[in-house]
This record gives sequence, C-alpha cells and structure tokens, in this order.
Amino acid sequence: MDRTLFSEEHDAFRKAFKQFVEREITPHQARWREQGQVDREVWRKAGAQGFLCPWLDEKYGGAGADFLCSVIIMEELAVAYESGFAMALHSDIIVPYLFSFGTEEQKQKWLPGCASGEIVTALGMTEPGTGSDLAAIATSAVKDGDDYVINGAKTFISNGQLCDLVVVAAKTDPDPANAHKGISLFVVEANRKGFQKGKRLHKMGMASQDTSEMFFEDCRIPKSNILGAEGAGFMMLMQKLQQERLCVAIGAVTAAEQVLADTIAYTKERKAFGKPISKFQNTQFKLVESLAKCEVGRAYVDKVVAEHVAGKYLVKECSIAKFWTTDMAQEVIDTCLQFFGGYGYMTEYPVTRAFMDARVQRIYAGTNEIMKVIVAKQLGL
Repeated sequence: MDRTLFSEEHDAFRKAFKQFVEREITPHQARWREQGQVDREVWRKAGAQGFLCPWLDEKYGGAGADFLCSVIIMEELAVAYESGFAMALHSDIIVPYLFSFGTEEQKQKWLPGCASGEIVTALGMTEPGTGSDLAAIATSAVKDGDDYVINGAKTFISNGQLCDLVVVAAKTDPDPANAHKGISLFVVEANRKGFQKGKRLHKMGMASQDTSEMFFEDCRIPKSNILGAEGAGFMMLMQKLQQERLCVAIGAVTAAEQVLADTIAYTKERKAFGKPISKFQNTQFKLVESLAKCEVGRAYVDKVVAEHVAGKYLVKECSIAKFWTTDMAQEVIDTCLQFFGGYGYMTEYPVTRAFMDARVQRIYAGTNEIMKVIVAKQLGL
C-alpha cells in the first residue's frame, strides 16, 4: 500500500534505524531470549543514536523530531520479530507522563537520562488483584511530613528488571467513594530503600522482555517525586492510555504484515504432492483473506496515526484500533503458522514466536473487552 504519513526525513530515519537493528539487535536476539532480557548496553546504544524518545525537545536531550519517528521504530522492531526490547513502552508510553505532567525541575532531572538510555523506565499500574480496573488498586501512598510512604505490590511490569525509574500508581485517598479521585502518580527510583524488584516472570511469549513483580515496603520518597497534583493520577492515566493503545495497534498490524510476507515466500518454496503449496487453492484463499485483513488494518491504523499526530481526541478510534488489530493479528498469524506444518510448532521459527507474542496484545494496555466497553460509552450506550 502507498503510505503518505512519512516524509523524506522519515525515510532517512527508517534507514538509519534499520541499520541499527541489523547491527545491534538481530545478532543478539537468540541470546536475549535465553537470558530473559535484552542487554542493558543496547539501551545506551539506542540513546546515543537518538532512537529513544525521538520526539523529545532538544533541551531535554531528545532529537526534537516527532511521533512518526517513534512509529517507524515500532514498525521496524515488529519487522525484526523483536518483542523484548521495549523501546515504545519507555519512549512513547512512560516518558510522556514525565514530559506532560512533570515540573521543570523533574524534567531536567530525569528526561535527559531517559533520552540517553542511562535511565530505563517502567510503569507500575497492574497489581496481583486488579488488572484493567485501575480504580481498584490497593497500593497506598501515605503522606508523612515531607515524604510519602508507599506500600503495595505490582505485577506483570515490563522492564521490571532493568528499570532505573518507575512511575507508580498509588492510592492517596483510601475512601472507596473517591476511587477515581484518590489515585496519584509517583516517580520511584529503583535504588530507594523499601523498593524491591521481584522475580522475573516466565511468559508464553516475549521471552526477552524482562517482565517482573515489584514490591514496596515502607518505601519513602520525597514529596517532590509526586507527578502532577495529588489525586489527579487517574485522569493522567486516561489521557495517556490513548497513545499507549495506538502503539499496540501499530505493532500488531506490522507484525501481521511481516508474518504474512514471510509465509507467502515460504509457501512458494515448500512442496507437497509434487508442487509448491502456494499453488493449492486453499492456500491462495487463506493468504488472500489474510492480506485483506492486513490492508484494512493498515489503512485504519495509518488514518488514526495521522489524526493522533494532528492532536485530535481519539479515545474511540484508538480503542477500536487496539482491539481490532490485535484480534486480526492473532487470526492472521495463526492462519500463517498452519502452512509451516510441524515446523510452525518449533520455537526456532519466527512465526512460532510471533504466534506466542501476539496473544498478550489482546490483554495488555486494557483488555479487548474493556476496549469495547470504552467504545460503547463513547457512543452513549
């Protein structure tokens, strides 16, 4: 498909990032999967090349580019089947909280390190007893003099082992009547006493992403580490979840496209009953159906990206993009995997890992069922 999103400057950026992927990511992927996380050094290398937070103002150490550069990074990581190096989570989901809601002092303190890769971020929202229902979190932050004292636990936290800084959602008002207004966001440095990184969690997919538990036991932080106003956390989360869900959709549709392209090539090579399996009508029908799904998804996602860059309010559109593309990607990748036969069940094949990686996309950033609830509310239902 012809895409009109990107300029010549964006094309040059894509070429540079492709080279970075070939040099610094692809040769290490198998080892990263075995060790359960990417190398800490690759974060610094990405920062040195301007690939972390590329949209960030130059005065904070960024490249002063735009969100479309981030889109390119997400797409090229999906093309490379790299699901562990959580660049988008850091650059386009977590750091925007610091940039949008932080004080000037907080920005000067943390943003340059986020852009350079010296600081890796994580987002502490999900808890053992609550997932998409953010208002039900139990982690508390109690004011004590010039400090807040945080107690609680988080789980399924990406970048959980490598992180240096965690944006934590905690209750500052325990009154159930103030469930939404009682949540605040705090920035917690990983070296704070009372903060402990739990065990790395072993997942179905995304083997090289360091997903972990986190524990806060009388973790004392200064009042200056609160992000925005006390009690404003829920509204801040709602503002930023739009972009988070769009990021998921960008990765999902690109992954489906790449798996399909690789599968088409494979079916032309693999033979059964004396001819390439691409010559069988069932193969052709399934691949064409998959192509149609990918092209519809690509057209919609590109439209939403363009409107997002233009600053439009897109809660409905981003929610639709998230649930539709992730459902679609799972369907397309499953269809493609079937053509690989027994090899499609072997983890050394990229299509197998893509199948496992795709499943969580329907769960994180708000389950697809929650996305439909959000859209229904937008429709006044």
